[in-house]
Amino acid sequence: MRFDNVCLESIAVALPDEVWTSAAIEERLQPMYDRLKLPVGRLELMTGIKERRHWPVGTRPSDASALAGKAVLAKSALRPEQLGVFIHAAVSRDMLEPATASFAHRKIGLPSTTQLFDLSNACLGFLNGMVTLAGLIESGQVLAGLVVSGENGRPLIEQTLSHLLSAPLSRNAIKPFFANLTIGSGAVGAILCHRSLVKGRAHRLLGGAGRAATQHSELCQGDTHGADSLAMQTDSEQLLIAGVELARETWRDYTAATDWNRDSIDRFICHQVGSVHRRKLYEALGLDLAKDFSTFETLGNMGSASLPATLAQAVSTGAVREGNRVGLLGIGSGLNCLMLALEW
Repeated sequence: MRFDNVCLESIAVALPDEVWTSAAIEERLQPMYDRLKLPVGRLELMTGIKERRHWPVGTRPSDASALAGKAVLAKSALRPEQLGVFIHAAVSRDMLEPATASFAHRKIGLPSTTQLFDLSNACLGFLNGMVTLAGLIESGQVLAGLVVSGENGRPLIEQTLSHLLSAPLSRNAIKPFFANLTIGSGAVGAILCHRSLVKGRAHRLLGGAGRAATQHSELCQGDTHGADSLAMQTDSEQLLIAGVELARETWRDYTAATDWNRDSIDRFICHQVGSVHRRKLYEALGLDLAKDFSTFETLGNMGSASLPATLAQAVSTGAVREGNRVGLLGIGSGLNCLMLALEW
C-alpha cells in the first residue's frame, strides 16, 4: 500500500495513575508461588516488565478513549468539525451494541457530521484504523479523521489473579495465563489528515505492507467471563515462533513496498510485548536494537494502544526527531502483521 497525501497531524497519550508493579502482582500470587515452589521475581525477569498501569474500577473503554481524544484535539491545529471520521480501534469495548465509538464520540464532544464506527483486530487494531482512515483521506472521501484506542486490562488481570489463586493448577497449567500478567491499561489518539491541511512540517504516512497467518488463530484467545471480567489463554512459546516468522515474511513485503531497508530507517517502534519478543524479532529481521524505542518496561502490553502510545512517547522525548524515518512494526493475535512507514 502507498499513500501520497496522508499525514499524522498529531498524537497524544492518556495514562492511568494507578501503578501495578510486577513485584506487587507476585505478592498477591504468593500462595500459588509457595504451593508450586516458584522463584519470586520471575515475572519481571522473563518479560522485562517492571510495572504497568490500570484504570480505576468502573472505568469504561470509552472513558479512556475520550481522555486520549480530548488530549490529541488539544494538541491539534484542526477543529473537531473538520474531522470526517472517528474510529474506536481498541480490543476493549463498553458493550457489544452500540459501538463503543458512539459513547466516546459523545464524551469527546465531536460533531454529528463525524461518521463513527468500531474497528477491532486484537493488538493490531489501531494500525488498522490508521490505514482505513488513510485510505479514506487518499481517495478524497474525507480530509481528516481521528483514531482512538482506550484499553482497560484491569478486568482481565483481576480475573486471572482470582483464577490462579483459586484453581489447583500445576506448573504447566499456569503457562497459558502468564501473558495476562503483562497486560497494562492506557489510551492513545491520533489525528490523520490530508497534507493540504498541515501547516509547517508534514509527518507523512507513506504506506506499508500487511500479512495474515490465520492458521495460528487459536494460539491466543480471549473472551468475556461473566458480567464484568475477561478471560484469555495464550500459548506464548508457539505464538512467539509463529509471530516472528510472520514478521519475517511481512518485512520482505514492507521493504519492497516502501524502498526502505534496515539501514535507512532511523527508529523502530514495535508492538510492546516484552524483552524476549523484542530480542527474537530484531534478531530474525537483522535489525539494530539501538534503533528500538520501548515502553513495555513501565507500561506493559497495552493491547492496540501499545505501539501508537510508544510512538507518542518517542516523539515527546525527542527519540523521534524531524526528518526521521520511522518503521511501525505491528502484530496481533490471529495472527496478523502490519508494518507502516512514517516520515517524521
